[in-house]
Amino acid sequence: MPKKILLIEDDPFLSEIYVIKFKEAGFEISLAQDGSLGLQRIKDEIPDLVLLDIVMPNVDGLEVLRTMKNDASIRNIPVVILSNLGEQEDIKRGLELGAEFYIVKAHYTPTEVVARVRAVLEKK
Repeated sequence: MPKKILLIEDDPFLSEIYVIKFKEAGFEISLAQDGSLGLQRIKDEIPDLVLLDIVMPNVDGLEVLRTMKNDASIRNIPVVILSNLGEQEDIKRGLELGAEFYIVKAHYTPTEVVARVRAVLEKK
């Protein structure tokens, strides 16, 4: 059975690229365009991993992560942050809040992001 990824990302162009790459790699992937919709989807779908942007409308990614870690029913779902925020402080905060890995979008190709997600899932 394919692993289910939930991508929470507000950029439609980037979302489309990642959806294609993950499907090509054999994953099942669903999409949420903002944090509040993302949290709802996490609870409804219980994905194997959440790929999470930080800068989004309504509820930002760090708030999504904080909410997830405080909810026993979804706390153990691994989260990989996928963000344009590349400052050490941003990365440190994301990892302290419980992300498994922090990916700066500009430093990784979509294929490398798929490989990193696969590595996190194999570790579980």
